[in-house]
Amino acid sequence: MSDGANMNEGGCAIAPAWNPGAGSSASRQLHAPTADRAVLIDPPLDQVSSLLEANAACQGRCSFDLGGRPLGQLAASARRLLVEGAIGYTSTYRDVGPAPSTDRVLLAGHQPQLFHPGVWFKNFVLGQLGVAHQAAAVNLVIDSDTIKSASIRVPGGSLSSPTVQSIAYDAPGEAIPFEERPILDREALGSFGHRVAEFIAPVVREPLVREFWPLVAARSRETDNLGACLSQARHQLEGQWGLSTLEFPQSQVCQLEPFHWFAGYLLANMPRVWSVYNDSLAEYRRAHRMRSANHPAADLARDDGWLEAPLWLWDTGRPHRRRIFVRRVGGELLLSDRVDFQVRLPFVDGDVSRTAAALAELPGRGIRLRTRALVTTMFARLFLGNLFLHGIGGGKYDELTDQLIGRLFGFEPPAYLVLSGTLQLPVEHADIATADARRVDQMLRELTFHPERNLDLDQPPSGGEPQADAGIETARHWVAHKQQWIRTQPTRDNARRRTREIRAANEALQLLVQSRREQLLAERRSIAEQLRAEAVWSSREYAFCLYPEKTLRDFLLAIGPTLP
Repeated sequence: MSDGANMNEGGCAIAPAWNPGAGSSASRQLHAPTADRAVLIDPPLDQVSSLLEANAACQGRCSFDLGGRPLGQLAASARRLLVEGAIGYTSTYRDVGPAPSTDRVLLAGHQPQLFHPGVWFKNFVLGQLGVAHQAAAVNLVIDSDTIKSASIRVPGGSLSSPTVQSIAYDAPGEAIPFEERPILDREALGSFGHRVAEFIAPVVREPLVREFWPLVAARSRETDNLGACLSQARHQLEGQWGLSTLEFPQSQVCQLEPFHWFAGYLLANMPRVWSVYNDSLAEYRRAHRMRSANHPAADLARDDGWLEAPLWLWDTGRPHRRRIFVRRVGGELLLSDRVDFQVRLPFVDGDVSRTAAALAELPGRGIRLRTRALVTTMFARLFLGNLFLHGIGGGKYDELTDQLIGRLFGFEPPAYLVLSGTLQLPVEHADIATADARRVDQMLRELTFHPERNLDLDQPPSGGEPQADAGIETARHWVAHKQQWIRTQPTRDNARRRTREIRAANEALQLLVQSRREQLLAERRSIAEQLRAEAVWSSREYAFCLYPEKTLRDFLLAIGPTLP
């Protein structure tokens, strides 16, 4: 909390006016590590204990009125229901140890994808911190996000001439949320592990996909949902490696009673929510000099008295995320996509209970209500956990979430961690850098504008090679001609001629340095090829299953001994 912060009636620090240069989250410099096996942990792990306790203390005493229930009380209920739900969900596909306490809850989250090791790093820190701080460690599977691709990029070929191919683990499908996405091509899913291992074999002999994909295949016989199949298999593997985390899908978070209350509060207070959301976005863009109207999120729209809410809606018959617009009419809230869908919710000013109860009935009607990105982490940080572990992208955008929390609820938002790492494939890297290309480029430029520096004009006559002697004499002539014009003081009358004469001398000398130019061009082509190959092999973006198990374990499990 800020020193000297004012306190609201709930006992929590009131968020100050936004100053991007002063706030703890706004002043962070968050960049992905560039070196192999380097990690980003911000703030450092030795601050986790104090952050966790400070967040929990503020959440526990927060009495902000959320339409008839104190926020702190509702958050305690949400954490209990989250852990209970996560135990039940996780136990359907892997063993769960003793039930953890809900006094302290650590959270992370990501879409159910084959992400890179830098993202996976969060899960391992989450698990280790849970043990170190005797806290429940829950990873949220953000299955309400839209699946964009069912393939990964796989490098192959040779070290000097790599190729990168997109290999699919399922057929392409519609852009629908993960929670609605079935497996479309079981043959492709079943053969994926073999196809990937064969393609990458020339450079990575024992990729994890050989051991990991049988887990995916086994889960595909238990669930038809593609995202669940991938995330559950990955979580099973984490269990085999010693992690005792729990997992819970965001789709099920949105069915918890505290979520209905939270969503009901937002909908019932849409005029204020709408203004705060858009005003905060505008300030964020100004502070970060963003020109795009869609980053980090689009403004909420207004349409003929309807206000857009920061939520998604769809129904099982048409599982495409649609925008929600809200309008109050008498004692009801109307929800509409402004096309052909509308639902009515009861509304009582200052009392969310009836609205929340009506929202709880929507799943039974095949209607899905889900949070957008900023509101997803807002709910997670305020209600579900005492400390959230973000990646770099989420950490940057949650500067904006901090402002939304402060302005909507009147207190300083809970702190969060930002984590990431870089792991390169274990291949031999070329000793090459962009500086080598710049060096050759500079030498080529030197040949163009200062060819005389690459000529030996002090050679004595050869005595038997008139052509060589003539070439040296020609070179001496043009060099002398160039030097004469360089020494000539430029004036308005001679400036153009002076430039032409110097250029003519340079051009006349080019034939004499042609062999040197060809050598440098060949070296430049070789460097470019090596740099292209190195760009392939030094990428941190490859799916975790492309790496050997030992490489991954050495990187991901190394955090344990460093915990304070």
